[in-house]
Amino acid sequence: MVQVQLDRQTVTTLVAEATAAPSMHNAQPWRFRFLAAERLVLLRADPDRAMPRSDPGNRALHIGCGAALFNLRVAAVHASLVPRTRLLPDPRDPLLLASVQLADLSEAPQEKDLWRLHPAIRQRRTTRHPFSEKDVPESVRATLQAAAAREGATLLFPGAWHVETLLELVRDAESRDLVRAEGNEDLVRWTRLGSGVDTAVDGVPAYAFGPRRRDGKAPVRDFSGRGQVPDRGDADFERTPRLALLGTRSDGPRDWLMAGQALERVLLESTLAGLSTSLTSHPLEDRELRLLARDPGSGVGHVQMVLRLGYGPKGPATPRRPVPDVLSIG
Repeated sequence: MVQVQLDRQTVTTLVAEATAAPSMHNAQPWRFRFLAAERLVLLRADPDRAMPRSDPGNRALHIGCGAALFNLRVAAVHASLVPRTRLLPDPRDPLLLASVQLADLSEAPQEKDLWRLHPAIRQRRTTRHPFSEKDVPESVRATLQAAAAREGATLLFPGAWHVETLLELVRDAESRDLVRAEGNEDLVRWTRLGSGVDTAVDGVPAYAFGPRRRDGKAPVRDFSGRGQVPDRGDADFERTPRLALLGTRSDGPRDWLMAGQALERVLLESTLAGLSTSLTSHPLEDRELRLLARDPGSGVGHVQMVLRLGYGPKGPATPRRPVPDVLSIG
């Protein structure tokens, strides 16, 4: 009979691993509260970290919080706990995104399949460097598709014509940003340059930008804009990027949270399979472009994220907020 003492250190470790999840521009839009008497972790959205220009409906915010929720589930299983998860548990409180009761093994069966994903939480990186032209094996693709399906989402590997359509949408999004100065407000807010790099606890620091794209078609967002970053080189990126679309049948807050969990499950499986990954929401931030990202024959009703997969160098770890800044214990 396994019983885990939920002291402050244990809860702090669980939340630290939860917050290793990716989020749009690394804004980390989450807060956690632990209710000791109920052994309950509450996950709340942090509206101060929302992006009104590029994410006006908070879709990406929910996806990031969903990814953190999945990491929390994995960390709990690794700590010999059973995470009983409820999404949107209180309709009167839309900022309360999920509750997770941490039960002992004696009270419920454990999600043992999550155990093996735990090492990948700290190994996962967003990589803005070139990948090789090597294709992703069909067996690996099948594993990633099964991972998305386990969380109620669909992962599609688009054909050549659809990939070209997606790349056109990325270029269209980039062009729209150039003519609409206000479109870059969120990106500028979360970009860390100069003296702010060394002390950053959130956002995308200059050392994580990767090289400028000299040639190639990989959809890698350039966080430097028109600015110059010292000692930043350029490189040729892959000409045939391997892309995947993560989608859900419906398109509301619950679906976004499910998409975030599916996204993180896919990313952790990718990490264990030796893949490098990066994400782009650029063509999904405009409603018109997002609708065009769909493949009508794919069964993916609403595209929630575009993933770039391949074989290449690991990116650097990006900063995280100290756990005391995001966790309260009551």
